[in-house]
Amino acid sequence: MESILQKIRVDVNTDIYLKDPFSSDLGKELISQSVNLLIDLGFENFTFKKLASHVGCTESAIYRYFENKHKLLLYLTSWYWGYLEQNLVYATANLTDSKKKLKIAVRILVKGPIFTQNDFIDPMQLRRLLTDEATKAIMTKEVDEEYRKGFFNHYHKLGERIAKIVLEVNPKFEFPKTLVSTVMESSLMQSYYARHLPALTEHQPGDERRIDFFNNLVFKTIENEN
Repeated sequence: MESILQKIRVDVNTDIYLKDPFSSDLGKELISQSVNLLIDLGFENFTFKKLASHVGCTESAIYRYFENKHKLLLYLTSWYWGYLEQNLVYATANLTDSKKKLKIAVRILVKGPIFTQNDFIDPMQLRRLLTDEATKAIMTKEVDEEYRKGFFNHYHKLGERIAKIVLEVNPKFEFPKTLVSTVMESSLMQSYYARHLPALTEHQPGDERRIDFFNNLVFKTIENEN
């Protein structure tokens, strides 16, 4: 199973990029190295000039793939959520117990992908990046237009898939999308707090109890809605 996901790539909305980065060796290197450099520098200090120097290409070559660094971050964000959905599909394919499927979904949201090897992008490095930078891809003045263009479709599809599992557990639950989107965002924020603002959380980086917390949050919320 993991060998299958290792070779699967995520199809990102074509309006996000100018040229498919996975269509060339340079494009693949740009994606791989941009994740590492964004982690090291942060989104604010990251530039295409610095990426070009890091990779060993011209700055103009990068602009053939992406209009700006915001579009690059959108690409990486979309890829991550799409990869999580693929993980969820494969990990729950043979399960009929809805509660087990929901626990797997929570585990994926809280800890990241179950299948951590991929030929195109390091999923765990990408999660580390998005823990710090994901909100900067969404909280912009352009968000409404980007929403209309479908830039966040992978985010929506994963949320809707998990929301359907929530309704399998309790068909009477009124707010499955609200619950799921809350967990999607807060699971990243709790990781951020643990690393940067530890006074805001009881959990430390890598703390396995975070899964227990989110399982309790999800299942008690669902069970209390009758």
